[in-house]
Order: sequence, then C-alpha cells, then structure tokens
Amino acid sequence: MGICDGRVVIVTGAGRGLGRAHALAFAAEGAKVVVNDLGVGLDGRPGADSPAAQVVEEIRAAGGEAVAHGGDVATADGAASLVATAVDAYGRLDALVNNAGFLRDRMLVNLDEDDWDAVMRVHVKGHFLPLKHAAAYWRAASKAGREVTARVVNTTSGAGLLGSVGQGNYAAAKAGIVGLTLVASAELARYGVQVNAIAPAARTRMTEEVFGDLDAAPEDVSPLVVWLGSAASAGVTGRVFEAEGGRITVMEGWHAGPTVRREGRWSPAESGEATLKLLADARTPGAVYGAG
Repeated sequence: MGICDGRVVIVTGAGRGLGRAHALAFAAEGAKVVVNDLGVGLDGRPGADSPAAQVVEEIRAAGGEAVAHGGDVATADGAASLVATAVDAYGRLDALVNNAGFLRDRMLVNLDEDDWDAVMRVHVKGHFLPLKHAAAYWRAASKAGREVTARVVNTTSGAGLLGSVGQGNYAAAKAGIVGLTLVASAELARYGVQVNAIAPAARTRMTEEVFGDLDAAPEDVSPLVVWLGSAASAGVTGRVFEAEGGRITVMEGWHAGPTVRREGRWSPAESGEATLKLLADARTPGAVYGAG
C-alpha cells in the first residue's frame, strides 16, 4: 500500500528533471498520474517530440497507471483540458503539482521585454490557470456534498525568496508564485484544498549552467512533494519548504520586525533617523544568490 494509493495526480512539466522525478515517485506510491509536458527547450521554444509519453511508458512498465497530456498549461484551453484529462481518464482529481517552467536569464539592463513576458507567462500564468481549473473542479465537488481531500504543490525557488543576480524575471515570477500560494491556501480551505509551495534545489538541465556544483538529484526532492500531495499531509497548508538532498527547511516569510510609532507625521529626516535605528535591531536579510 502506497501513501497515494487511489489518488489521481497531475504533474506539469513532467517530461524531464524534477517533474519527471515527481511523476515517477507518485506512481511508485500508488497514484494514477497525468504527465503533462509541452516538450520545449530550456528557453520555452518548441523542441523535439514531447517526452511525456516516455515518462508514461516508464510508469506503466513499473506497473503503474499514467496518461500523457501535451497541452500548454499557460493557456485557458490547455489548463482546462489538463483537468479534463484527469477526470476523463480516472474519474477524479486529488492533487496538482505545478512544476512547468523555463529560464531566459539576463542582467536587468539586457533583459528584453519579450523575455520578461515569456518567463512570467509560463511560471505565473502556468501556475494560475491549472490551479484555477482544478479549484473549480474541487469547489463543485465540495458543493455537491462529496468529500474533498485535495492538494496543490506549487514550485517556487530560492531566487524568488532571496533574489538571484541575472534572473530578475525568474525571481519575480517565483516570488509571485509564493503570493499565489498564500492566497489560494486561504481561499480554497473551505473546499477541502490545501496549497503549499516548494523551493527545490537539484541538478537539472535548468540549473546545471547556473549552479554547476549542485549535486543533489531531482529524486531527492520528490518524497516531500509526494507527501504534500497525499492525504497524510492533513493540516499543512500555506507553507513554503526548501528541499535539497536530504535537507528539508520550513521557510519563514515576512514577519513584522522592529517597529517605532509616534504621534503626528514624521519629517523626512526624522523618519530616516528612526529607520536607521530600526535597521540596527533588525535581522540581516539573506544574501541574494550570485551577489558579491
């Protein structure tokens, strides 16, 4: 008996890297998996035939159940068909893992608008649309009186939590995914849906050029993703986790730090003096990746 026996799980961007590892790990724990992959290059442009079918064959060869989906999840039609594929094939949907993404790295002064828009589209919109259509399915199920034990695992990044030099578009997109995760966890709780995010670190084709010394494997991240996608994670929602190798870290986001208050309005000079005193008592932020 696996931790996800009988559950139906969607994994986007599951043809390679982290997504592939997640899909295989879910299947190994008894889940029926919808393997989504558009089959594009690192920059998001069309490449060879989608590898989704290959992952499906791997799962079936190991005795599991899976179907492929090759639609673009950053479009309304693609996201809707993704959810429909799960329901048509297996009669239900229990978990969504938003993983699809790519890079177009440039320093800010060299970053084209098209590269900004493309990264925002696949990461932020590619999370929002599958989440929207899955949430609509779960809301309808809940209102129909069916028990819903649904899970969403979004994929952020250390770049989105701390920043990363040369990745302004990617860092902004991944920070946006954290905000989306927090809102979704609050809005969807009433329907039996839990929403969390992971910030994975693993050696994949996306990271090997940026972090060439990173040795952790994608398969090291997947156990946490599978647990978050299972019913066993009951009560865990609105959280962000870092996962790398054998390390799991609960990330603690913005909290109110040192504060000062006065009656009346500050002058600019007074506000600056007060702020400097506050900063002397505040925690030092984590270093931006690639700075210094």
